[in-house]
Amino acid sequence: MNKISPEHLARGAYVYVRQSTADQLRHNHESRRRQYALAERARTLGWSEVVVIDDDLGVSASGVARPGFERLLVAICGGQVGAVVSIEASRLARNGRDWHTLLEFCALVGCVIVDEDGVYDPRSVNDRLLLGMKGTMSEMELSLLRQRSVEALKLKAARGDLYTTVAIGYVRSEGDRIELDADLRIREAIAAVFTRFALAGSVRQVLLWFRQERIELPAAVYDEGRRTVVWRLPVYNTVLKILTNPVYAGAYAFGRTETRVRIEAGRKRVVRGHRRAQEHWQVLIQEHHDGYIDWNHYEHNQRVIADNTNMRGSMARGALRRGEALLTGLLRCAHCGRKLHVAYSGADGDIARYHCKGAAANHGSPQGCISFGSLRVDEAVSREVLSVLRPVGVQAALHAIEQRAGDDDAKRRQLELALEQARFEAARAQRQFDVVDPGNRLVAAELERRWNERLAEISRREAEIEALQALTKPPLSPGQRADLIAMGADLPQAWSHPAAGNEVRKRILRCVIREIVARIVETSIELVIHWQGGDHTVLSVVKNRVGQHRWTTDVEVQTLITQLARQLNDGTIASLLNRLGHRSAKGHTWTEMRVRSFRGDHRIAVYKAGEREARGELTLEQAADALGASKMTVLRMIGAGSLQGTQACKGAPWIIKAIDVQRPEVRAAVTAPARGPLPEDPRQFPLDIQ
Repeated sequence: MNKISPEHLARGAYVYVRQSTADQLRHNHESRRRQYALAERARTLGWSEVVVIDDDLGVSASGVARPGFERLLVAICGGQVGAVVSIEASRLARNGRDWHTLLEFCALVGCVIVDEDGVYDPRSVNDRLLLGMKGTMSEMELSLLRQRSVEALKLKAARGDLYTTVAIGYVRSEGDRIELDADLRIREAIAAVFTRFALAGSVRQVLLWFRQERIELPAAVYDEGRRTVVWRLPVYNTVLKILTNPVYAGAYAFGRTETRVRIEAGRKRVVRGHRRAQEHWQVLIQEHHDGYIDWNHYEHNQRVIADNTNMRGSMARGALRRGEALLTGLLRCAHCGRKLHVAYSGADGDIARYHCKGAAANHGSPQGCISFGSLRVDEAVSREVLSVLRPVGVQAALHAIEQRAGDDDAKRRQLELALEQARFEAARAQRQFDVVDPGNRLVAAELERRWNERLAEISRREAEIEALQALTKPPLSPGQRADLIAMGADLPQAWSHPAAGNEVRKRILRCVIREIVARIVETSIELVIHWQGGDHTVLSVVKNRVGQHRWTTDVEVQTLITQLARQLNDGTIASLLNRLGHRSAKGHTWTEMRVRSFRGDHRIAVYKAGEREARGELTLEQAADALGASKMTVLRMIGAGSLQGTQACKGAPWIIKAIDVQRPEVRAAVTAPARGPLPEDPRQFPLDIQ
């Protein structure tokens, strides 16, 4: 019975061509040729209009979106298709949903399905049953093949023998094993990444150092299955992948990522590359091969990288930030458990304040949990840290000396290895040029160009080494070395040294402190320092009261200005304060304007002429005039206690009550005859000379 009718031939024949993966496109050429040859089979069956749909080359048919298959369904529903031609059912669909949708649409519009075995009419019960079985077998075949291959991969991975690619710095060896690359330049470049990270503690700082020093890192480039090592300046992902890959810690890991499936617009969408937590890795074999670092070092690096991650919630400390606040990312609120944030204010933006507004943001509370200034808290924590680190201060100084010499040595070593590599490449290019026939200019010219490029590379590397030697810092003199060791013994001096920036201080704090839990109890800030080793220290810091800050004038000066304001004008007060060596809160000398501003802030009335007399007070000069005596006589009377007088400070006016000057005993002391000096020997007789 002929299932192809004139109605079918009046419409077009659509040939559907598909291969599942890009690898099949590169290697399975015969399968693709067989599918394209189906167009000729359609013409043999009588179709004059043949359309080839090959939009889905390299796309799986397991349920993901396929533009070519969607185009085929649209043409079927539009009545344009008389036959769907495919090499087999698995080319059209590998899942029941797509397969039965295709059969349903073909049955509705009267379209036949053609493969290499025959012609099928979906409207026929027997053909529909046969097509259904073919689709089911195609789907089961895919599931079975996938299950077998996955289980085989897992079994090989469990032995630590499964490698798709090998990380740079390693090469394959016999027995599906890997070993360190024999190239010394590659090994030392990879090791330099871990050394620099141990010093900097930040992926970005490692990247900036390599790019600033123009040190290249190796990278693997694959071309038709061959791996070639190229040298280039690193990017962020290059450094991050080296630091986070467990292979460099001598461990074999499999299943670090997973595939997730979700439904989008009615279609299955497969998303690959979701990272798993380390405890969910399928295979982890430590001490599997030689590593550049040990496993403990690797885990420490992962913790540092995780702590440096910003925008990762309240459990991560975040990377070091600019600013005056030293405890950014370390403080946690004891009331709600959230991290404290830091805000800067002031004319120069250098006044820091820690605050927690989690309750206000999440629960609508009218006020935040806690808020306090950074100055006293930073100083208290710094003092505690210095007291803990004081025994290792000298060791830190010696380490700084070694690090200073090691920075230049690391760059010089990389440049020397690059120069050695360039000389080898130039020698090889020369040998290739010497072998070729000089008369064959087509080949000789190209080899000569390559040789010249290698020689130019040697010249460039030599120039870089000479430039580095010219910029190399001289070694520390014995005096400088002694000063550095002395500073290591006196950590507070090193901590407050102008050359020790806040970034260095923050890194030191993060090395020894895991976090600090803060709470406010009445007028104090209670801090619980959680050290990296697991110990805890409790600190209590007095909280600033309203109006108190780092620029508060000394209490003694405040009292002095309050007393002098009742005796002198602002200009005289400023001169007196400067003679006594007093300074303002910001370390400036006093001026009439500053004294006036201070009085205004503290609501101290200005001195008015005559107010001292109105209070019945006399100065030293006025008291002397009232008594008819000299100023020295009045001073002696005050010293002897016969006359009461007060002085706010040295150099300030003496204040004597007018009522005291009028006392009879005071006037009698003034009119009493002067007595000569007493003899030192009581047996000596005085001699009166008339």
